Amino acid sequence: MQATEPAAPQLKAADWLWRPWYAKAWWAAIPVWWIGMAVCTKIAPLEAFYDSAAAGFLNVLFFPMTALLALGVGYVQHWLDRFPTPGDGVPLSDEAADRAAKRMWEEHERGMEDLRAGTDIFDPRSGGLYIGNPLSLQHPNRFFKR
Repeated sequence: MQATEPAAPQLKAADWLWRPWYAKAWWAAIPVWWIGMAVCTKIAPLEAFYDSAAAGFLNVLFFPMTALLALGVGYVQHWLDRFPTPGDGVPLSDEAADRAAKRMWEEHERGMEDLRAGTDIFDPRSGGLYIGNPLSLQHPNRFFKR
């Protein structure tokens, strides 16, 4: 009987959003930035800086959702890696790849044929668009009474 390896500990979102030093620095800088923006209404040199174009870019950098999205990328990658991949990393054989390509091509051709049938005025499968349909706007005798 083989000994089973202990399962890797499940990492939480906090492991990416708060634990790294750069995440702590970023989260700590966000309230400092926004407090500075609130204070800038009273201090003229600070107001000049917060009115600049550079401050506009820094607003995006210190927006909390920006930090959440940027720091959450690692967590999402880790979360997606837990799902099994189709084929478990084994490349398809040439025959299987050819079958898949042939099936996709057939599905594409069938879809395009349905599209052509539905938009061709000379194809009866196009319903009211078909020129031979008495309800069609292109029907030659549409406006004549019988």
